[in-house]
Amino acid sequence: MSTLPVFRWHLAPDGYATRRQLRARDLRPGGQGVAAQLERPRRRGRPPLVAYLYRIDLARPVRPMTPAKWAALAKANAARRRCPECGRDAGYVIPPTLGSCVTCAYPEEQRTA
Repeated sequence: MSTLPVFRWHLAPDGYATRRQLRARDLRPGGQGVAAQLERPRRRGRPPLVAYLYRIDLARPVRPMTPAKWAALAKANAARRRCPECGRDAGYVIPPTLGSCVTCAYPEEQRTA
């Protein structure tokens, strides 16, 4: 079992990137394993923050969205806007903390307004 190379924050050599950095270049890890990791020290004895790095030369292009994927994404976003209590489209994504549209979550305040 080999250990991963560990680099300090902002000191990784060229040729490595995080998932977000790969995505910004329209790339994905493409099945490769983690090649190295970054560690950012923290205060008061807390464990360091860790970011995993992937090799850029082994990364693959991001797969394009198909019409079926676009349709599924639109359907999922529409479901997040629909109130489970009244069934109406709220016009915004309903917060999970409320669980329903503002009108259904706070009916007393809507009557006084």
